[in-house]
Amino acid sequence: MTNVPAIPADRLPALLAAMPKAELHIHIEGSLEPELIFQLAQRNGVVLPYASVEDLRRAYAFTNLQSFLDIYYAGASVLLQAQDFYDMAWAYLQRAAADNVVRTEIFFDPQTHTARGVAMETVIDGLHRACTDARRIGVDAELILCFLRHLSEEEAFETLEQALPFRNRFIGVGLDSSEVGHPPEKFARVFAKCAQQGLHLVAHAGEEGPPAYVWSALDVLKVERIDHGVQSARDPALMKRLAQDRIPLTVCPLSNLKLQVFPELGQHNLRALLDAGLMATVNSDDPAYFGGYMNENFLQTFAATGLDAQHAYRLARNSFEGSFASPGAKRKAIESIDEVFASFA
Repeated sequence: MTNVPAIPADRLPALLAAMPKAELHIHIEGSLEPELIFQLAQRNGVVLPYASVEDLRRAYAFTNLQSFLDIYYAGASVLLQAQDFYDMAWAYLQRAAADNVVRTEIFFDPQTHTARGVAMETVIDGLHRACTDARRIGVDAELILCFLRHLSEEEAFETLEQALPFRNRFIGVGLDSSEVGHPPEKFARVFAKCAQQGLHLVAHAGEEGPPAYVWSALDVLKVERIDHGVQSARDPALMKRLAQDRIPLTVCPLSNLKLQVFPELGQHNLRALLDAGLMATVNSDDPAYFGGYMNENFLQTFAATGLDAQHAYRLARNSFEGSFASPGAKRKAIESIDEVFASFA
């Protein structure tokens, strides 16, 4: 669709909800809602440092990435059995389907669990079963294993070794957790090994870290996609490179607001990234903690920044073009985006 039809502003919220989309930046542990945390704690006999669901929800007042991570790891402590991982993923997948997410590439953090004595197989088994069942509700779901960057590269190698017997159940690797002080090049050798295994490569860069981290994710780790990447706007040469090479950026607006990357949603640079020709996408990151799943990210961001139907079309299309779906699946998704936009004209 070269000419996006004129769609009245009052129809925009319904369009944003209805359009098919791919989610490329979702941490499954970050979709764990307080209600499910308490349910799993009870099932597994885990004592939480919070008296109630409300008490836990009140603790979701973060000042930066680290203050969020502290509570995120506490929440993950209730995940012990394969069924727990399944239940967490299934809850997210149902919400994704309700938001017309038809493709999702889910991050998981095995080190958060193996450090507590949970076997790699337990983690992958539960998550993979949920991804398989997601086809029943019209969602094509795949897994991406993330290394925790505040830990050593040696520990990342150990994690990879533990995961390789289940290589057919995940499509790629990523790099997440505390960004500042942990540049991408710290993981150069393990990413090279992952590339030899035919895994897709992505990395968090330029969320709180500088544009230099985005350069080294591209040139040292050789990633295909940058997670977040909003700090790239501070480097004109980098912006040019990202646009020319069609490097997808998995932008997470409500996460950026909650972690104070931008003081207000109206000041978010998503429009600037799109206007500079970058393949930016919208994603939910850790939706249980950051106040919204996919449609909420779209609705709030569009309301705050004045983005229009043209931007909506670009973002929906970018999400599939930037995904690791097959060419045929991408074509089919883009056709269905065109149909939805035509129906709103």
